Amino acid sequence: MLSNQVIVITGGAGLIGKEFVKAVIENNGIAIIADINEETGNQAKESLAKELNTSNIDFIKLDITSKDSLNECVNYLDKKYKKIDALVNNAYPRNRNYGKHFFDLEYEDFVENLGLNLGGYFTTSQQFAKYFQKQGYGNIINISSIYGVVAPKFEIYDGTTMTMPVEYAAIKSGLIHLTKYMAKYFKGMNIKVNTLSPGGIFDNQNEIFLEQYKKECLNKGMLDKSDLKGTLVYLLSDMSKYVNGQNMVVDDGFTL
Repeated sequence: MLSNQVIVITGGAGLIGKEFVKAVIENNGIAIIADINEETGNQAKESLAKELNTSNIDFIKLDITSKDSLNECVNYLDKKYKKIDALVNNAYPRNRNYGKHFFDLEYEDFVENLGLNLGGYFTTSQQFAKYFQKQGYGNIINISSIYGVVAPKFEIYDGTTMTMPVEYAAIKSGLIHLTKYMAKYFKGMNIKVNTLSPGGIFDNQNEIFLEQYKKECLNKGMLDKSDLKGTLVYLLSDMSKYVNGQNMVVDDGFTL
């Protein structure tokens, strides 16, 4: 399905990122883990290579907010593989004050988190798109969220210390429109851009929250980290050749 495609996954050493790496390898692609944390990135590369019995996983240190880092990454991949087929924007950089409640959040932190994340996705897409334009084709997939689509259902956090950060809502909704903007801007360049918006992913959250979240869904509730793999492969493959500028929601009906 993804035979010999070179696919870059930013934040590839994270919870969802590692599943995306697996999806690429399981479909005969070449997965590039691009992550800011060198130690975690190399560990992910080694453990996944062993688990999947493959040599088709590479790691490169990448800071998505740095043009120099991005250019080094693109040049390394071009030199080694002679092509880059797709970019999966999956990293989630944030500062240490990220995630405060609305009235506790400072302007500086709001702006910094938008810059790191939405700004990072923009800069990464910009630099890879320059390469794709010269190459004659390319594919960008932005990872957004259900909370880029609908307003938060704050009631599901009742009885917990959890909340839905306002920066997250601004970033993820912005990503969906950035996707449309880029898809239109790249008209005639053979560069496809789509968004994948997952529902909540199970990661041993509070039991009260899990129960309240499930009531908003149709069948399963929280998704397993592996539940996004099929949609990702679809967007990376020729099956979605003319799907462009779209937002694919995978959420068990949470946004209905």
